[in-house]
Amino acid sequence: MRRKYIKNFISWFYHDVKKHEPLSIRKNIYLCDMIDQATIQKIFDTADIYEVVSDFVSLKKRGINYVGCCPFHNEKTGSFTVSPAKGIYKCFGCGKGGNVVNFIMEHEQMSYVEALRYLAARYNILIEEKELSEEEKKEKSERESMLIVTNYAEDFFVDQLFNTDEGKSVGISYFKRRGLDEETIRKFGLGYNPEAWDAFTKSALEKGYKKEFLIKTGLTIESDRGLFDRFRARVIFPIRDIAGKIIAFGGRIMTNDKKSAKYLNSPESEIYHKSRTLYGIYFAKKSIIQQNRCYLVEGYLDVISFHRKGIENTVASSGTSLTIEQIRLIRRLTPNVTIIYDGDAAGIKASLRGIDLVLEEGLNVRVVSLPDGEDPDSFALAHTPEELLAYIQEHETDFINFKTKLLLGQAGDDPIEKAKLISDIVHSISLIPDAITRSVYVRETANTMKVEENILYNEIARIRHEKAPQNEYKKHPETPPVKVVHEPDATYNSEKLCEIEEMVIIRYLLLFGDTELYEEENESGTCSVSVGEYIIHELNDDDLDLLHPEFNKILHEYQQNYKTTGFIPAKFFIGHIDPAISSIAANILSEPYELSKMWKSQEDTIASEEKILSELLPKILDNYKMRRVDILTQEADDKILELQKNGDTEEILFWIKQKNAINTIRLRLNERLHRTGVSK
Repeated sequence: MRRKYIKNFISWFYHDVKKHEPLSIRKNIYLCDMIDQATIQKIFDTADIYEVVSDFVSLKKRGINYVGCCPFHNEKTGSFTVSPAKGIYKCFGCGKGGNVVNFIMEHEQMSYVEALRYLAARYNILIEEKELSEEEKKEKSERESMLIVTNYAEDFFVDQLFNTDEGKSVGISYFKRRGLDEETIRKFGLGYNPEAWDAFTKSALEKGYKKEFLIKTGLTIESDRGLFDRFRARVIFPIRDIAGKIIAFGGRIMTNDKKSAKYLNSPESEIYHKSRTLYGIYFAKKSIIQQNRCYLVEGYLDVISFHRKGIENTVASSGTSLTIEQIRLIRRLTPNVTIIYDGDAAGIKASLRGIDLVLEEGLNVRVVSLPDGEDPDSFALAHTPEELLAYIQEHETDFINFKTKLLLGQAGDDPIEKAKLISDIVHSISLIPDAITRSVYVRETANTMKVEENILYNEIARIRHEKAPQNEYKKHPETPPVKVVHEPDATYNSEKLCEIEEMVIIRYLLLFGDTELYEEENESGTCSVSVGEYIIHELNDDDLDLLHPEFNKILHEYQQNYKTTGFIPAKFFIGHIDPAISSIAANILSEPYELSKMWKSQEDTIASEEKILSELLPKILDNYKMRRVDILTQEADDKILELQKNGDTEEILFWIKQKNAINTIRLRLNERLHRTGVSK
């Protein structure tokens, strides 16, 4: 093996000077349901990625792989590839890739455990679980029992709607008056609960469902007069979570009882949290991802009418004020939101707080106001799909223009009211986390309201200063743009600086880890040194961990497993239980280009990487070490600059010596890499 030039210094620098702690691998949050590892492996071994993806994407065979249009973004020419041999998918348009579990997670917006359960059900694999505590068993049993009850309730309501005289005359008639056909009614699982006091409750009890769970789901109410249905005499709108499970119901009354609410929802429960739920999210999620935009309306029928017109990336807050949890649910799918309001100005003004919440979460928000007297349901019913989409595209505007126009009309020429309006808008801008986006809106507001930008910046700085902890404000003060090109929020991110080099190292572990690099003489004779062993030895000998957390995890797990009989790196990491790791492995292994070209000198000819591994790999590792030396140099420079402000001469001299040592290492690495020129 070659002499090591940077071991002692790097070891000293990171372990003694920086008090560098070993990288902690984040806990895998996906195994919270305690699925047995053997069962997880069986799911990975059994699930055929071609069969699973074919359930959602039309695939055509091309060579040994299959190609289709990506389900995660809009495209006309298929760039989505499935490789059954490798067990991975990869879109060369949007970059998404991973294994069969990653695909279900991404496409169906499921958690890791939910995706495993989905695949287990598809392939009739019995889920073996580790022993749960009594409390966990009770909690799980309650939740499952409640979901069983809500599933029965939907069946009951649908049956009542289509197969009883009362359901047909009251429920079907109402839905048809609202422009819904049978296909739409069945798609959304719409139903009817009879006017009798206990029709559903009586039926459920007769079927063996426990009173306890009928009450806990809110479907049944218990009073001193006995049990009765919450949703009696109402048409029913099932509410599903993002995975499609029915967790609650909404009901619209069909009688003239003025004492009863027009719309009624299920109460909060173990399975239903209103603030975390968006109506229609299960049916909209695929379209939201593809269109990279979410349309947000208010009610059930607004969503259903938009879906009928082909605008399926539409969800509703179900008549409640928009919440942080609902916004974050949208953000999982897209950063772009268009809020559609009806023509009621008073209602719009009351809803402006929702815009502020969306801005605060860093989403890009646009607003559409419908004509007076119209709501999304009635407007969609009166227009063709083309007319509806055209209206939205022509009338959607950014929140500054929308809010200014709305409030300016109320302020008139009153300077005090105008000042309040400016303060209101500035407060909204101050909520935006991204400084560049804030500056764009400041400029736009200054032009519209004829106010100096500096005044707006000062007000934003004051608001953010009051809201943020003092030390955070000092780090990121709000200042107006200056001519010097500077990014105040930028930090020296060593993890990002080394990402390309570390990706290449991981790529060689996965592709060529078992390949013999050279033979070496030792006391026992001649032994073969593999690519994986060489990489591990080179990094360990200089006490180097990889800076990128997932890359470092792959390196350490490779080191733990590479001597195990039957260990195949590509298969092991593509099927990894951590979706982040499996996605990285799939992306690296699906790249069609040769990364060795990055190190090709002018004299080199392009050859197969495998044929020139013995020449290429040392260069790769030396380049990586040079990048780490660059980081040490930057950190030493930063330290010297900091000490110069404090006038600590002794410490400055100490760090200058360290920088000289770094430059000596740089010279030696340059010699090995046949470079000229010295240090920074």
